[in-house]
Amino acid sequence: MVTWKLASEDDVERAEHAAEVARRLNALDGVVPQLRSISAGANSVYPDANWDVTLISDFDSVEALEQYQVHPAHEEVAVFIRSVVASRVAVDFEV
Repeated sequence: MVTWKLASEDDVERAEHAAEVARRLNALDGVVPQLRSISAGANSVYPDANWDVTLISDFDSVEALEQYQVHPAHEEVAVFIRSVVASRVAVDFEV
């Protein structure tokens, strides 16, 4: 799970960026073979208190996660995300 706080101070722009981050991440479904599942979404309530975008993704192994991280399609999305993000937090756990 990864969650981002976006950099824009403008509410409209921040919402647009959040929607675009989620759209680009969700578009990786079926493109990156290591992804078992992916779900990204923009925050829809309490924008002053909550973070802006969250990603939940599942992999069969740590190795699959590491392959996803360097996949060209993921790296392209990551470039955009880094351009609009102020902060990032992540938790990796096994089920």
